[in-house]
Amino acid sequence: MEHVETLTRYVTHFVDQLVYSGVEHVVISPGSRSTPLAMTFAEHNGIEHWVHLDERSAAFFALGMAKEQQKPVALVCTSGTAAANYYPAVVEAYYSRVPLLVLTADRPHELRGVGAPQAINQIQMFGNYVNWYQDLALPEPGLHMYARRQAARAVDESLAPHPAPVHLNLPFREPLVPDFSLPGLWREEGKVIPRSSKGINSLSAEQAESFIERCKPLKRGLIVVGPQMDENLADELTRLASRLGVPVLADPLSQLRTGDHDKRNIIENYDALLKSETIQEQAVPDYILRFGAMPISKAYLKWVQRNEDTVDHYIVDSHQSYREPAGIAAQFIETDPVEFCRQLSSQLPEGDDRNEWLSLWQGMNKTAKDEMLKEPEEPLNEGHAVVFLADALPERSNLFVGNSMPIRDVDSFFMATPKDVRVMANRGANGIDGVVSTALGSAISGRRTTLLLGDVSFFHDLNGLWMAKSKNIPLTIVVINNNGGGIFSYLPQVNHPDHFEELFGTPVNIDFAQTVGMYGGIHTKVDSWDAYRKALMESYTDEGLSVIEVVTNREDHVAFHKQKWKSVEEAISNRGVD
Repeated sequence: MEHVETLTRYVTHFVDQLVYSGVEHVVISPGSRSTPLAMTFAEHNGIEHWVHLDERSAAFFALGMAKEQQKPVALVCTSGTAAANYYPAVVEAYYSRVPLLVLTADRPHELRGVGAPQAINQIQMFGNYVNWYQDLALPEPGLHMYARRQAARAVDESLAPHPAPVHLNLPFREPLVPDFSLPGLWREEGKVIPRSSKGINSLSAEQAESFIERCKPLKRGLIVVGPQMDENLADELTRLASRLGVPVLADPLSQLRTGDHDKRNIIENYDALLKSETIQEQAVPDYILRFGAMPISKAYLKWVQRNEDTVDHYIVDSHQSYREPAGIAAQFIETDPVEFCRQLSSQLPEGDDRNEWLSLWQGMNKTAKDEMLKEPEEPLNEGHAVVFLADALPERSNLFVGNSMPIRDVDSFFMATPKDVRVMANRGANGIDGVVSTALGSAISGRRTTLLLGDVSFFHDLNGLWMAKSKNIPLTIVVINNNGGGIFSYLPQVNHPDHFEELFGTPVNIDFAQTVGMYGGIHTKVDSWDAYRKALMESYTDEGLSVIEVVTNREDHVAFHKQKWKSVEEAISNRGVD
């Protein structure tokens, strides 16, 4: 059998099995050694292929697709440093539990380590940031079922023990161009590998009953929900909270602040509340039941650590893990969170348990909300940029949030709403790179997407805008431009002015209008709240890229936030927390 026929059958069976196993999208960066994969993906009519010229942005674009759809997405690149550009997105995907299939083409074994061009050591290059790695065999006659097995296993491994990237390194010899005119390709020759089945992981009836017996007599319970993407959790969790009579501290990425579920027990202002030592002391619970990753709020983290000896902690996770950065003694409950809530609710009386403990939190939350949402008298600021953005967001849309200050401002100023809005961010490794591309990837599902980020983060991924231009993906970007890294103003480094601006403040000093225009977008710089609201509404009628630049003063940033937190504390003190 000639080489081209062997190569073609090997790669077509590999790609066809990925499609059969449920992979719907692949992101390809052009290159020579990856020709067999790239052409075969493009030839297969069961998968949509996306071409991105920049590998780093391509990887984050795939991450955004996989995050939004909660399905594995494939990535294809050529050999050499192209694969190294995937590293930041692979790390983020690993920590944020996003399934990616990283397919790196490679030189054949005889060209490794001998100075061949575009040949680096790609063996296990992503280290421990993948669920599974395999250096595949070179295409040989009769290996089509081997290729299918590797493809099927790659999809399975990307989803268990928890969703994460897998890395398959595929060496190819020249010639590299497949021949799709050959008979018996794709699914015509041999069997496919059946898709895996997975049942629901639940507690036994005795375990569920035991948990209820421990917690029900304790009247001061808390449910805490950190970043998570399961939209089925909201209804069951809020039903459980209502029957237990406990507040729900809802992180902005919990998917609990948005949607049409019951929000009477939702406390979205807990970060502002817990910045007050008085409130911290008054609101100590008997137990905390946490779902999802650790919340963004640093005030919550410190509060938990302060009360670790007096509060019982339970962490519900669908996968075996040790996601507890507070370093406290917590009991991990490995079970499906939705099923867990359903099991516990079934053992509690129907109806609402309204009590003094719940009323305390609800009253404080309302007072805090009133203070945080007071109409601004000051010029443009980060907090009310979030408030007015939340009002303008379309129904059935995505809000993607950059790291550093934007996600913290969303935590503080994005209140509960009945709108169907998914709120997402790259909170695995919390980096500021690749955010534009990740947001664009999340937008391909058809849900109108808005990205909120800072000027430094926007600068980091300007190449990502190419995909918006190339595929005309609708995206509204709100850039909070305080000309530098605002979050460092909260750290001790700010007290060293001789080096602060150069090393931490890092003013960008870029005219973003020219950059946006280069990528075919509409740029609007606003100087008032009316202009901001108008620009938001107009952006949602445009089918392309719209960038709204909100210029704020970094020097006023800290004072604005501290004044808000102080006003919350004073308002609650005046009304009394008892």
